[in-house]
Amino acid sequence: MEKLTKIVATISDRKCDTGFLKELFDAGMDVVRLNTAHQDVEQSLKVIKNVREVSDKIAILVDTKGPEIRTTDSQAEVEVKEGQLLKIKGDPYCATTEDCIYVNYKDFVPKMEKGKTIMIDDGEIELQIEEKHEDYLLCRVMNTGIIKPRKSVNLPGTSLNLPSLNEKDKQFIELAIKENIDFIAHSFVRRKEDVLAIQEILDKHRSPVKIIAKIENQEGVDNIDEILEHVYGIMVARGDLAIELPAERIPVVQNMLLDKCIRRKKAIIIATQMLHSMIDNPRPTRAEVSDVANAVFSGTDAIMLSGETAYGSYPVQSVRIMTRISREAEISTTLQINRDILPHDNQISVFLSRTSVRTINELGTKAIITDTDTGKTARYLSAFRGRVPIYAQCYDMRAVRELSLNYGIYPDFMEVETSKKEFIHATLKRLISRDEIKQSDLIVVLAGNFGKKAGPSFVEVSTAHNLLSDKK
Repeated sequence: MEKLTKIVATISDRKCDTGFLKELFDAGMDVVRLNTAHQDVEQSLKVIKNVREVSDKIAILVDTKGPEIRTTDSQAEVEVKEGQLLKIKGDPYCATTEDCIYVNYKDFVPKMEKGKTIMIDDGEIELQIEEKHEDYLLCRVMNTGIIKPRKSVNLPGTSLNLPSLNEKDKQFIELAIKENIDFIAHSFVRRKEDVLAIQEILDKHRSPVKIIAKIENQEGVDNIDEILEHVYGIMVARGDLAIELPAERIPVVQNMLLDKCIRRKKAIIIATQMLHSMIDNPRPTRAEVSDVANAVFSGTDAIMLSGETAYGSYPVQSVRIMTRISREAEISTTLQINRDILPHDNQISVFLSRTSVRTINELGTKAIITDTDTGKTARYLSAFRGRVPIYAQCYDMRAVRELSLNYGIYPDFMEVETSKKEFIHATLKRLISRDEIKQSDLIVVLAGNFGKKAGPSFVEVSTAHNLLSDKK
């Protein structure tokens, strides 16, 4: 049986040949993420081309750089010792050296205050500002480690009010529009205006690209309700979030965000260091296995791999292990059909979707099939987090790729809209030929009698054999 939780894998242009991507896809990868903080447009185009050669069902997510601060490039990694004093300056055009760490925000020094904390590389290096001078900060190194080029810089308790979109972000938004990319994940979303700035560009080009808001600071958490109104989903970017918030708050915030997204039928991706040790090791730690499983237990739509697949030594093994953990956790997860799903514009869809999922427990149904034009019906079903696949037949290839991010949905493309019976027969024949269901399996059909715009109007439960035998 297929896993229900989706896997997002970060792919670098340095390792993106079609054979490698095919291995990842076969191992369980559903969505390819491009981290534009480490790629230019030409490098990203190389990945996009190869992904599409492997399968037109793999969704592509472009992750913008966003209003973030990073260390600049350097000739070599800089080793620092606890207690050492270190200079920091703001100049995007200067290379970091052993004598001075440069960051890519020119007004960095004037905005900072003595006594504040600077965290580098997801908190791997902590610095305390001891002196503020006209053009540099003198900082005390709080722990021994290595400062690498182009690593994140976080400022707990300091708000710089950076512009939401930089020039590089705008380049990649234009790329996403031109290349018909599926998702834009925007970094460091703080309020609804941050995503509306992207939506304005998309609307100008009449682009259907969907927005994923990356939640990685306290302001984004505080404004989550207004943000969710304007996005397809969110990514919980726990690396930066765990620096902005106390570490012990992260599991609580993660579960709160999960609940809000599921109730609103918004996709949610749990990200950062899920199998981090597998960058260098063939097996994950016990804590990492539990972290992945707990995200699945909580009902996330997707879990994400970053360095594990972008540059790690065991990328395919990482996807395979994540798939196995997900499947094992899903088998033992209890149904959540009593969740209060917000109806939006169709209460009938909510009722029929809940009824469809309830049959899994009460009748032992093995699969749900439905057809959809926009994906809305399939997302209603997904929101109740059943334990069987939802086979969604889509009349739009973009809907196929969008639904590849949503829990439990396995979408396929149907070229022409057919009659109700033809859609059911074609779907069942294909699933049986793939050995995904058996003739004797009980199947739920959620469909409509009044056209695709009207939504579902009935639920039918029968064996695959009986449904195929129905010629009416």
